[in-house]
Amino acid sequence: MTTTAGVQYAAAPPRLNLPFIIGASSVGTLIEWYDFYLYGVLAVFFSKHFFSPDLDPNVAFIASLFVFWTGFLVRPFGAIVFGHLGDLIGRKFTFMLTLLLMGAATFVVGLLPGYDTIGVLAPILLVSMRVLQGLALGGEYGGAATYIAEHSPDGRRGYYTSWIQTTATLGIVLALLVILVCRLGFGDETFVAWGWRVPFLISAVLVGLSIYIRLKLEESPLYARLKEQGKSSHNPALESFSSGKNWGLILFALFGATAPEGVVWYTGQFYALFYMTAVLKINYVTVYIIMIVALSLGAPLFILFGALSDRIGRRNIMTLGFALAVLTYWPVFTWLGTFKDNPVVLTLLVFYMVILVTMVYGPIAAFLVELFPARIRYTSMSLPYHVGNGVFGGLVPAAGASIAAYTGIALSGLFYPMGIAAIGVIVSLAFLREPYHHVKIWEEVGGAPPLVPDQP
Repeated sequence: MTTTAGVQYAAAPPRLNLPFIIGASSVGTLIEWYDFYLYGVLAVFFSKHFFSPDLDPNVAFIASLFVFWTGFLVRPFGAIVFGHLGDLIGRKFTFMLTLLLMGAATFVVGLLPGYDTIGVLAPILLVSMRVLQGLALGGEYGGAATYIAEHSPDGRRGYYTSWIQTTATLGIVLALLVILVCRLGFGDETFVAWGWRVPFLISAVLVGLSIYIRLKLEESPLYARLKEQGKSSHNPALESFSSGKNWGLILFALFGATAPEGVVWYTGQFYALFYMTAVLKINYVTVYIIMIVALSLGAPLFILFGALSDRIGRRNIMTLGFALAVLTYWPVFTWLGTFKDNPVVLTLLVFYMVILVTMVYGPIAAFLVELFPARIRYTSMSLPYHVGNGVFGGLVPAAGASIAAYTGIALSGLFYPMGIAAIGVIVSLAFLREPYHHVKIWEEVGGAPPLVPDQP
């Protein structure tokens, strides 16, 4: 039945243009990032509601950051499970399923009773919901990135896939905006008591809208053609992880691209936010506005660097971003403390770190898609992406806070992301060939994308 559908799709005239496909795919991914990062922004509130009041506040906060990390820790497992389904059944089905799972888990977080009501069961249930969110996100990104890439023409894949790279940052912006409106609208006392639940409950409406939009999408044309030609994998997970050559590509992608990209991403956005609020004690309204402005100004740069990677190579841009992170994080965070009373300078400093984020993250989807063959692409690219971003990148806030608490030196938390970024520079320059941007993924099935790539 799947093969027949693929033949019908391949033979049918295209009904949707590339801008709609990018928009429909991206809006769902944006909502999933919004859901996933609500917890990160509100971590301090979870430390108060879901852990024993007898715990030291700093210990409770670090514990809440490790709960935040659990969502990242399971992302690779979601990548394997949903990547397998995506290569076996289809791209569209799988990222619809992950969207439903993410939306349900996020909505339930807004309803969970706290420690004062159900005791130790409260953090257990919270961790369970974070696990479900992590599993869902593990399948979402690879599906959406692969879906867009397999609609894109060779030679412009960096540009088109970079649109979906904006969604993680815009998801944080949306989370910050919703939280800021709720905190100012409810007042601090009400928000601390129960108002923090509202942003989680709102996600149900956003997920419903995203599902409605995504239902209009068809299956990926490249995947449909694979099915038609009988070239799709019958066991994508086995084929991906039983090949020594493929494992080599996975490890190269992990240590030369996704792990250093992950730590740069979370340092420039989440660790900067935590540092300004928890260490420098800057008013949350000021910090939220700084982050919203810097992230919004930086979002178009994902597209700029994605398009530039089509011309000069993915690796060159990403490696430069890793190197700048190693060289400049320490002085930038020092200046955050020096100018903590100057919002304009703080915004410029955060904006600089966002530029580094866009350099390393803008080209990554095209880089990963072009690294692996179509029959096992969803599975193979999802694993290094989510290990790098989830395990290595997601650990940045908790690792930074723990190292700083252990040493008593606030800036020492930067040793972790700077070290991983340095490894990325070494591995990228030593092992990852260029230019990947000349890979023609449509040659695997013969022909070219059936859709006219109108400008988004």
